[in-house]
Parts: sequence; structure tokens; C-alpha cells
Amino acid sequence: MQYFNFHTHTTYCDGSETPNLYIEKAIELGFSAIGFSGHAPVPFINEWSIKPEKLNDYCEEIKKWKGVYNSKIPVYLGLEIDFIPEITTKFEVFKQEQQLDYHIGSVHLVKHPESKKLWFIDGPEQGYINGLENIFNNNPQKAVEAYYNQISEMVARERPDIIGHFDKVKMHNKNHFFSEEESWYKKIVKDTLKIISNTDCIMEVNTRGIYKKKTNKLFPDISILEQCYMLKIPITLSSDSHKPSELMNYFDETIDILKSVGFKYLHTLTLKGWGKVEII
Repeated sequence: MQYFNFHTHTTYCDGSETPNLYIEKAIELGFSAIGFSGHAPVPFINEWSIKPEKLNDYCEEIKKWKGVYNSKIPVYLGLEIDFIPEITTKFEVFKQEQQLDYHIGSVHLVKHPESKKLWFIDGPEQGYINGLENIFNNNPQKAVEAYYNQISEMVARERPDIIGHFDKVKMHNKNHFFSEEESWYKKIVKDTLKIISNTDCIMEVNTRGIYKKKTNKLFPDISILEQCYMLKIPITLSSDSHKPSELMNYFDETIDILKSVGFKYLHTLTLKGWGKVEII
């Protein structure tokens, strides 16, 4: 099967290499396309997103490589844009100003509905735990429901092309704080998927948690993928790579899982827009 990857991070944000090295690796792997999705700037100091003053440089460099490699592989310009209500920039602003080919919408920081404090779910494990304790007063149900409500709001308000790592809130949980089998968890997931099913947003199947040994499940896991299949939510496959060597990690195994669920197609970006490629 011919693969592609639209979730890719370079040295402009928290990736390890320059864009051209990812493109060269994608060509070596026989990819049909590669897209770059640097973390969009956010209005506070951090170590993982593109600095505001570097955003134009990032976009111009990707556009330059598009021209250089256009006879070998399609290269697409995107951003992974954080959604934090009333804090982050609207997705359409980035898309129009930077002439993006696509965007990924993700939630890495969960806004407490009352205190407005931010719980960072994607950093070191201790930060995740501290956030549960100090921001959500050891109430994991309230914290997780806030996460999925933020995903739902993002989908309704911003309509990202791709929804990034849908259930990443589970990454540091490891069944210590909540169970994905609890009725309240299943309900909030079901309610969120229902909202997604009424849009044309594409669900990312993200392998990074497994190959980085952060979790033993895909983002999203099989039970959620089964619901996506029943709801006819389109999917795409990515490794969320931060190194060229990660571009295709755990892809073959994931394709087998997707086949077992019943999926027949992945969605991919083409020169004519979003299209489907058969899973074989």
C-alpha cells in the first residue's frame, strides 16, 4: 500500500530535522504525499510551537520545497492548530493569511470551565497529574469531560480538516485516574463523535502513542474507531512524526486493525482536494 503522512513536525516547532530531510525520507519510502503541520503559534510562551516571528519563514520554506520536489512528490503546507476557547487564533485566519493547504485541529491544553486555568495533557506525566490535582481538584471525570467538550466546540466552531489524536487525554492515564469503560466516559465520547459525524471533518488515526510507548492503544482506540465506522466518519492515517525515521511507524499494523474494523478507505489530500485511497 502506498502511504502518506500529513502530521509532521520539523525544527520550526518541536521536530528534530529540517523539512527537506522529511521529504527525502518520504520519497525513499515511496509515499504518495507528505504534509507539514507545525504547531501554530499560541499567545503565550512555550517550547513546542512555532514562534510568531518564524511563522512566515516556515510557510515560505514549505512553499519553496513544493516547487523543488513537485516532480517527485506532492508537498502540502499545513498547521496543527491548538484550540483553546477565547485564547487561540481562529483557524480560518491562519488558513487565509498563510494560504494553507489544510489544518489539523488539536486540544493539548484543556481550559477549566470556571477558573479558566489550563491543564496541559501532553507534557511530562507529572504535569498531567498536577493538573488533575490542582486545576480539577482530583476530579478526573470533570477534567476529561472538559477535554471532550473542548473538542466538540472546536469541531463546531472551527471545522478543522483533520481532528488530531482524538482521545489523547488518555495518554498519561493508564487506568490510574479513570476507566475508559465507565459509563460517563463512553457517553461523552459518543456525544462528541455524534457532533463530528454531522461535519466533514476527518478523524486522524495517530500511531505516535504506540511507537513512543506512551500507550498501548492507537489514538483513537479500536472501540472508538468502531463507532467512527458505524457513523461513517472519514479517517486518515498519520504517525505524528517528529523525526524522518518516524514517518511510517506502526502503519502496517494499523492498516490491519483498520481492516478488521471494516474500513475500506483512507482520506488523503491530492492536488484536486481531499480524496480517498483504498486500503489494501
